[in-house]
Amino acid sequence: QVQLVESGGGLVQAGVSLRLSCAASGFTFDSYAMGWFRQAPGKEREFVAVITWSGSFKDYADSVKGRFTISRDNAKSMVYLQMNNLKPEDTAVYYCAKQRRSRVTRSGAEYDYWGQGTQVTVSS
Repeated sequence: QVQLVESGGGLVQAGVSLRLSCAASGFTFDSYAMGWFRQAPGKEREFVAVITWSGSFKDYADSVKGRFTISRDNAKSMVYLQMNNLKPEDTAVYYCAKQRRSRVTRSGAEYDYWGQGTQVTVSS
């Protein structure tokens, strides 16, 4: 019933920008925090960013702070990740996720639904 569908990934050169989108359905979107995670080949999934239900507070991993911006549009049930100055180490599958208890957290265990992911590949 709950669906999260990511889009916007691709193959890009280092230094350019991409905007990822996540379309949500099947739940009361504006009642929950939403997050972005990523997983590179051979590595564990890691936290990227999270945003509160209203967008009033955001948290970022140190590796992306100052380059990435998370945002949401509750009227459209959409969450976005603007990625600027991309680096090869940003290469990963990016996932959007629904927080399970309307709480801002970096722990993947606190998210109960996940999208299928979108591939971002950054060449040097």
